Amino acid sequence: MKKTQPKIVSFAATVDAEHSSPDPAKLVAGRPVLTTLNHYADPAQQFFSGVWSSTEGKWRIQYAEHEFCALLEGQVRLEGEDGSVAEFRAGDSFVIPAGFNGTWETVVACRKLYVIYVPAPPQPKVRAATGKKNVRRKRAKTRARRR
Repeated sequence: MKKTQPKIVSFAATVDAEHSSPDPAKLVAGRPVLTTLNHYADPAQQFFSGVWSSTEGKWRIQYAEHEFCALLEGQVRLEGEDGSVAEFRAGDSFVIPAGFNGTWETVVACRKLYVIYVPAPPQPKVRAATGKKNVRRKRAKTRARRR
């Protein structure tokens, strides 16, 4: 059976826009409207890419994902919990690593290309069928047989 070739995804294709606003509990300033045009999502739902835009406003963010951003229009300011500040304008590219906590401020209405990778949750460590107690018992039996 022949395997189906994946199709190349063009951002020129029309996709449905998703409009939203930051959670009111996270909103710091303004009334930003967010628009997402998600052009691609892998079957495992760990990798996404598309176009995102925002009107002016500021809200708290907590990143569990890694995100690459290429700012096409506008100006944004990200402030970390540690007080670090990063400002970007149209033409700039940057990465927000998983674990970043702080605020996102859209200073001038912006539009960006995004690529998001969501790491798989850590798998619980599986103990071998024979735990430490069983290994000790087997060693004791082996020693007893040798005597």
